[in-house]
Amino acid sequence: MSPRGRPRAFDRDAALDEAMYVFWERGYEGTSLSDLTAAMKIGSPSLYAAFGGKEALFREAIERYRERFGHRPPEGETARDAVEAWLRESARGYVEEGHPRGCMVVLAALNCTEQNRPVREFLAAKRRNNLTGVAARLRRAVAEGDLPEDADIEGIVRFYGTILHGMSIQARDGAELADLEAVIDTAMSAWPRFLGKKTAPG
Repeated sequence: MSPRGRPRAFDRDAALDEAMYVFWERGYEGTSLSDLTAAMKIGSPSLYAAFGGKEALFREAIERYRERFGHRPPEGETARDAVEAWLRESARGYVEEGHPRGCMVVLAALNCTEQNRPVREFLAAKRRNNLTGVAARLRRAVAEGDLPEDADIEGIVRFYGTILHGMSIQARDGAELADLEAVIDTAMSAWPRFLGKKTAPG
């Protein structure tokens, strides 16, 4: 038993992991302090002392998620290969066992009350930031001649970013990997349009 008046020691990293899983599964507003303290196996005073409160804990949990489950910048011999590999790797991560389905950055605060606007805006900024690697890869493709000089980089990123975020929601709703792979197949069939080429009629 801990000495009187002295907080019980706990593994901060392990507690943060547990908080991450709770937020990932239930979302920011769907998670109560009692949910967190139960999962983290600590009392409210220890939570506030170690993490500063629910919102600060959530922000730190998001960073932990990105460290452990964040997707690498797209890689591939061509821009098309890189984008497709990025989508397929993400899809596999969205449905793998051992953690909640979908992407925490996409799902944890889609709908928040006005008082939690900072949380919603925090995640929106993270989602935009997650797409900067795709934009950088496409700009490199333009410089290398893989994409035309007038390629609509912003439009390509927005299109495939929408596919990515939609797959996260589909995964949470129960879609299996084969379902997401079919979405990717269809999305990649649009690639020639970004090169100024029209696909042949079927």
